[in-house]
Amino acid sequence: MSLFKRLIPDLTHVSRLEQIRVCAGVLLGIVSLGLLGMEARDLVEGLPLLSAPLGASAILMFALPGSPLAQPWSVLGGNLISACIGVACARWVPMELPAAAMAGTLAVAAMFVLRCLHPPSGALALMAVLGGPTIKAAGFGFAIWPVGAASLTMIAVALVFNNLTGKRYPHLSKPTPVNRHRTSDPAPMERVGVRPSDFDTVLNRYDQIIDMDRESLEDLFRQVEMQAYDRRFDGMTCAEIMSRDVAAVTPSTSLRDAWRLLQQHRIKGLPVVADTREVIGIITQTDLIKHSDWDLRTGLRMSVPQIARRVIRLDRKVGEIMTSPVQTARHDTALAALVPRMADAELHQVPIVDGDGLLVGIVTQSDLIAALFRGRGAGEAATRPAARIPLSVVR
Repeated sequence: MSLFKRLIPDLTHVSRLEQIRVCAGVLLGIVSLGLLGMEARDLVEGLPLLSAPLGASAILMFALPGSPLAQPWSVLGGNLISACIGVACARWVPMELPAAAMAGTLAVAAMFVLRCLHPPSGALALMAVLGGPTIKAAGFGFAIWPVGAASLTMIAVALVFNNLTGKRYPHLSKPTPVNRHRTSDPAPMERVGVRPSDFDTVLNRYDQIIDMDRESLEDLFRQVEMQAYDRRFDGMTCAEIMSRDVAAVTPSTSLRDAWRLLQQHRIKGLPVVADTREVIGIITQTDLIKHSDWDLRTGLRMSVPQIARRVIRLDRKVGEIMTSPVQTARHDTALAALVPRMADAELHQVPIVDGDGLLVGIVTQSDLIAALFRGRGAGEAATRPAARIPLSVVR
């Protein structure tokens, strides 16, 4: 009995709701093919749009929308190429068994080369050889109807249904990240721990097809890594390390007053809040410099305070130059999730909001460094809730 249990695949947990979603997608895809085939039967005689291999395609496209085997090019390219190879083998190899074996083998080889591996396509290659006189009479037109038309229809249904039900489809490759500093250094979070090159090395060594694209596999590992970090910090959240006595400004605050606050508190940024204390932006020293009226040649000989003093002579308000929208985090956000956000976006501070989106604190790089060095804080400060306290707001 134990051997029998070991033969049963150890599938990952899938919720009942996800199972229903997959079944609904398969139903919708197959019904759409059937209805379209009925409408077109007067135009195309002999070959139905609905065929057995498309049932397998539907399972891949709706149950595994992130799989490389279920992407649009895999479905369309794999099906068309396999159908054409099957028709060619049926025509040029007189005996069915050798023709079928050759069609399946060449179809798989071609899909590897063209990077459109799609398992149901192998069945289409055999179908072109063994499907009877109607398919053979259609010749290479079999690749257009029903194979091409059915593939495009199924892709369209999967595209709409998966995205409407919260599953990204298709999975496009990520663009190459751009280093803002124009140097060869990788992003901060890629300089420690597991790097993309580590994934490449291990995947090359593994040397098997994995039914998950590289981006999803890397994202899965990052989430596992964040879960491990969160466990090590015992679930420490932003509320436990944030500064609560926050200096803030409104859009109508003068730049002179904003600069005075930055200097007085020796900080690099100020949250900008509306009358309800909703965070609507942030103003930093960088914003002041970027919008300053200074000449490049003279500016190179000026310090940050000198540049800022030239800015505050202008009769302008914070709302005119603030950065908006601004990245915020909830008070119950785990530090393990906040660290990569701040590191990769190069944020010096992140306003912290409560469940209603109102400002309750701020976390800076210094707060994170202290938390990462000391671990979970001790005493009452580590357990205080994100209570609303009076904020120093300059209007």
